[in-house]
Order: sequence, then structure tokens, then C-alpha cells
Amino acid sequence: MNRRDAWDRAEGALRRVELTDRAGDRTSRLSGGQLRRVGVAAALVHDARVLLLDEPTAGLDPRQRRVFRDLLSGLREDVDVLLSTHDVADLAEEADHVTVLDAGTILHSGSTDSFVALAPPETVAGRLAEGAYTTLLEGRGTE
Repeated sequence: MNRRDAWDRAEGALRRVELTDRAGDRTSRLSGGQLRRVGVAAALVHDARVLLLDEPTAGLDPRQRRVFRDLLSGLREDVDVLLSTHDVADLAEEADHVTVLDAGTILHSGSTDSFVALAPPETVAGRLAEGAYTTLLEGRGTE
């Protein structure tokens, strides 16, 4: 991509990740959440069809986590997002498919609904993903 095209696309990508007001700032002056959004913008500049994200909300405060999750939700029409995380709360709200791996073995692969349905009946509503994950790992230990 030539420099002119990159600059033109960067403006639109920064608008999509709500960072136009920081366009002139060095990345060393951005917060962790803003840096993650810059990474997404870089992928958008190059018309990425898939985003591979590893622990994208680790270290973010609750507000930054919400902003980042909202950003990813807004990209669903244009980009497929593959998310690797240990924080199952990230996937409970945002994912439409969940695959759980343990020591290289797939313990579950299916819809988010089928995943959270694995939670014990007494699980508090906001902790269904955690309950499902724990159920899967506990079942693995009894095999």
C-alpha cells in the first residue's frame, strides 16, 4: 500500500475505533486500551478479514474493557474476530461460538448458548460462563 492510501485509510480506521482526537499523538502517550484500539485500526487500514486477538482486555480497567468490547461488536459486519482469553466474561457477552481447550484437547466447541448451558443450575446469572468453564475443567479431571 502506498503512503497516500495508508494515510487516507488511517483516518477512517481511527474514526471507527474512536481515536481521531489522538491521531497526532505518539503511541507512547496512549493508554493500554487506546493502544489496543490502534492495533485494531491498523488491521482495518489493511482491510483485514479476520482479527486474531490474544487476551485483548487483559490489564484494562472496567470502562476500557467496555469500550473495547463495544468496538469489537461494532466490527462484526466487516471482520471476523478470533479471541483467545482466560477471562470467560469476555466471551459470554460478545462471542457467538466458544471453543474451550485444555492441554491441547477440545473440551467444548459450539454456540455460546450451548456453552453457558453447561453451568450448574445454582450459578448466579452474571457468572454463567465461569460456571460452564469450571464444569468443563472439573469433568476433565474425572476422566
